[in-house]
Amino acid sequence: MKILAKETAIYGLSSIIGKFLNYLLVPLYTYVLANTADYGIVTNLYAWTALLLVILTYGMETGFFRFANKEGYEASSVYKTTFLTVLSTSAIFATVCCVLRQPIAGGLGYAGHESFIAMMAITVAMDAFACVPFAYLRYQKRPLLFAALKLLFVILNIAFNLLFLIVLKYNDVFYVFLSNILATAIQTLILIPFTLPKGGKYSFPLLGELLRYSLPLLVLGVAGIMNQTLDRIIFPYLYSGNDAQAQLGIYGACFKVAMVMMMFTQAFRYAYEPFVFAKHKDRQSVEAYADAMKYYIIFSYLILLGVVVYLDIFKFIIGPNYWEGLKIVPVVLWTYVFQGVYFNLSFWYKLTDETKWGAYFSLIGLVITLVLQIVFVPRIGYWASCGSSLVCYFVIMLLSYLVGRKHLNVPYDLKRIALYTILIAVILGIFYLIPYPAQHQMTYRMAFGTILILIYLFVFYKWDLKNLLRK
Repeated sequence: MKILAKETAIYGLSSIIGKFLNYLLVPLYTYVLANTADYGIVTNLYAWTALLLVILTYGMETGFFRFANKEGYEASSVYKTTFLTVLSTSAIFATVCCVLRQPIAGGLGYAGHESFIAMMAITVAMDAFACVPFAYLRYQKRPLLFAALKLLFVILNIAFNLLFLIVLKYNDVFYVFLSNILATAIQTLILIPFTLPKGGKYSFPLLGELLRYSLPLLVLGVAGIMNQTLDRIIFPYLYSGNDAQAQLGIYGACFKVAMVMMMFTQAFRYAYEPFVFAKHKDRQSVEAYADAMKYYIIFSYLILLGVVVYLDIFKFIIGPNYWEGLKIVPVVLWTYVFQGVYFNLSFWYKLTDETKWGAYFSLIGLVITLVLQIVFVPRIGYWASCGSSLVCYFVIMLLSYLVGRKHLNVPYDLKRIALYTILIAVILGIFYLIPYPAQHQMTYRMAFGTILILIYLFVFYKWDLKNLLRK
């Protein structure tokens, strides 16, 4: 737990700093770009990028961790095989998209903006390839180098955005994508010397095993990322009003406010994945998984409470034209909580090589997301988008737990988790229902909310932290 906490802190610090710096781009875009529809374009194309990134890595990142830690396999050969395979497929993808950029742009509704497609393809290809070297850094327990390179990209991306949009006053979406591709290229060039394969050999039989393990994860990953991004991909086609891109821009900007929870989940994931596969060699590991789940939930509830209480401060991350969508933030936060719990639960099928179950759950979630959005987006707009994600992750989280009990018996502390869930529900209920004076309402809300946070922390100390510190 101490090792996991330390590495989560390092990954988390870099992630938090990076995401915070990226937050600074949101007000920049909302004030500099012509209107909310421009940010809608950014939101839409970055959603496509997220989906393509999963397709181009096709589960090989997790496959590398699995086989590098598996008895009878040489880690250097696993890495070289994974490295060269993903590099080849990424290069092919970028080439094909650049050649066919005109018809692709027309199909996506961006005719006349073929450069957007070419830049997006090259950027996502570099990102997909870099996933394997970054996984290697995590495998080598080099979180500081990992964090430094991740932060380098953020700093470069911000610098290029400021150069083009502020200094040179090129107020066009093109320069948003140009900044991204330049920062990604520099990061990739610096990353490669640290992670070039040394030793080992490329093995086609090993590649076959990797693909058999990883391809079900591709289905899982595609369905999973579509659960996260489908709302932003199909929203312009479902929304019944004339301002679809503008509404998508508001929705995408308000999502950024809830990204604090995503940062924590991502930091936990970076540390937890190699931890779990290495710890699995220890037959007492299930107790560690149970502890990790409990503490993840405790801290995710704390973050949720903090964002809700201080939302009047967090809202300044985005421009005032977007504040009408802030009411969706608590819904998005709960979605991230369920998503993180589902990620914790997902290791039962990864460790037992039953990755097909992950594909089943994700496909079920995708159907839920798609149906709810098709039915309700034309009626209630982006409320249906965030609501469908919430329902999706709650259902697949529950299914993963129920099925997983039959395959890997992890003694989760359900009683304590239930008590924390009841506690956070009561605290949030009190926070929302109590009447605040009309004058200085924001001050009273945050002051009273701070008291509620301190109560939560006190209960955490009495129930768990005090005993943990004694160990």
